[in-house]
Amino acid sequence: MELGSTRVCGTFADFGRERLSELRMRSRRSSAELCEPTSDYGSAEEAGKRQPGISACGMRARRDALTRVQLRAMAVEFPEVHGHPNRLPFEGVLTLVDVASDKAPSGSRGHRVVLTREAAEAALPSLLGMAVGYKAGWDGHDARQKCGIITAAELDGRQLMVKGFLFARDFPEFSFEAGRGQEGAAPANSLEDGAMGMSYELADAHVADMRASIWTLTRATFTGAAILLREKAAYRSTSFRVKRPACAGERLRQR
Repeated sequence: MELGSTRVCGTFADFGRERLSELRMRSRRSSAELCEPTSDYGSAEEAGKRQPGISACGMRARRDALTRVQLRAMAVEFPEVHGHPNRLPFEGVLTLVDVASDKAPSGSRGHRVVLTREAAEAALPSLLGMAVGYKAGWDGHDARQKCGIITAAELDGRQLMVKGFLFARDFPEFSFEAGRGQEGAAPANSLEDGAMGMSYELADAHVADMRASIWTLTRATFTGAAILLREKAAYRSTSFRVKRPACAGERLRQR
């Protein structure tokens, strides 16, 4: 995790269509529950007067709920190309929200940090299209070693889930044959066995109180992410795995 420019301050597409449909259904149920009419309207005339107000309430609640859905799941749609040699699908948990990091990230002056849910939701659009990179040794960040792109992001509980593509032809380190003696490759089987994690990169991060022992980030812009060994990440509960082509159509799964 890297923080940049720290300051003191007082699309849906194919990604998760099933998930978005599920969230929309929840929002409709929530709208109905919020504006459930009483069984006793009194006279027919009174019922006719009250019904429009209830309908408007339902529409407002549904609109608000759908807005929240849009903030929790976003994606950029790419044309599907079966067998593309330079697209290796990946998915992972980038970070946790409203949870303090296990250790201090780079740029935080030795402070552990908390990314608030509100800040993460507001920053979701900035995450789409950003690059993922890696550092030799799989223990940190190297912003110039960009090996893939993030195409989707979703807040699922406290987990910020992402998915995208690695440039597998350009970076054979991520191939399924990697780790079998190839120099610089990820540790053997680590791309599928859960040993790898992720770490975000931020700019314009605003800290609520820089005197606090744990910094609370109330606003930020995502500028990228790194793939690294989970034990080296600021959040040890992150995850990263590549997906075999046969599994490319699966939606994000909770870690």
